[in-house]
Amino acid sequence: MVEAPQYVKSSYSDNGGACVEVAVNLIGTHDLVPVRDSKNPEGPSLGFASAAWRQ
Repeated sequence: MVEAPQYVKSSYSDNGGACVEVAVNLIGTHDLVPVRDSKNPEGPSLGFASAAWRQ
């Protein structure tokens, strides 16, 4: 079974929808932080290694 990203939007993102969403649930299993545009949730996402995301 493939684990799906569980995206969340920052509580600071109250600017009319121009936000990014991140999925931190894949850090433990894949060392990956996917990031996507909240206006296009079915569109592409970028994947960052967790070490790069912390910096």
